[in-house]
Amino acid sequence: MGEALSWAETVVGQRVVSSRGLREGGAPWLLTYTDGTEAVLRGGEEGFVTEVAALRVAEENGVPAPRLIAVGEGLMLLTVVAGSSKIPERATAERLVALGAAAAGVHGVEMAPSKDLPVRRRPIELADFDRWRERDGASALLVEAAAAVAEVAEPTGVSVFVHGDLWQGNTMWLDGALTSIVDWDCAGVGHPGVDLGSLRCDAELMFGGGAAAAVLTGWRQRAGRAAEDVAYWDVVAALATPPDLTDWESTIQDQGRADLDGATLTARRDAFLRSALDSLS
Repeated sequence: MGEALSWAETVVGQRVVSSRGLREGGAPWLLTYTDGTEAVLRGGEEGFVTEVAALRVAEENGVPAPRLIAVGEGLMLLTVVAGSSKIPERATAERLVALGAAAAGVHGVEMAPSKDLPVRRRPIELADFDRWRERDGASALLVEAAAAVAEVAEPTGVSVFVHGDLWQGNTMWLDGALTSIVDWDCAGVGHPGVDLGSLRCDAELMFGGGAAAAVLTGWRQRAGRAAEDVAYWDVVAALATPPDLTDWESTIQDQGRADLDGATLTARRDAFLRSALDSLS
């Protein structure tokens, strides 16, 4: 940590007077400098090169995200973004529409894949959910879903910038307005459905009751066109979750949803997946 702080002081030209861990007292670190300005220090995470590349694309295209202050060997210094990633117990239609619109803003950037921003075909490609199901066992519904996706040709279309792990825990909000999208380590290039399905699935996990429909409305309004192959990407997104969502229970509760348990989350995922499969067939 000492060498990292020294680097953060050198690149800014000021002394760090305080540092605070932002995740359970650890990295990333919120730094405060002598003039009162703040920055976020990150380093060493898997996907670091990808995140740097993604943040550069975001800045070049006006996508709301932290901005890079400096990049070093295994380190990056970011601007502080306003707001909180806490998820409310009840969602307004305005919030859900804003989520979909934010995704469409990302997807407005057409680009080809590269070494640092590769093709993404599902959310959270850094995790092997197929192996997870093999290891822990999969319900009949998950087995059916995996078989259904395998039998359908992957939709094609214009390649766009994708976040790759777009859920509400990776968004920042202030006074009801989305201020930033964070944590770009799964970013890449692919079909808009990679993110749209992920957000729609997340909306159902957090709120149920058909919340995904408002996300789709927001995407359509911002994109100016209909989303394609929605059912396919909904199934893909549901398969990018653990067999039993108890495994994500603590992460979701840390985002302010202490009211949600693994059984509720799994039941909501399964309802979302069942609906998507019925639309796909």
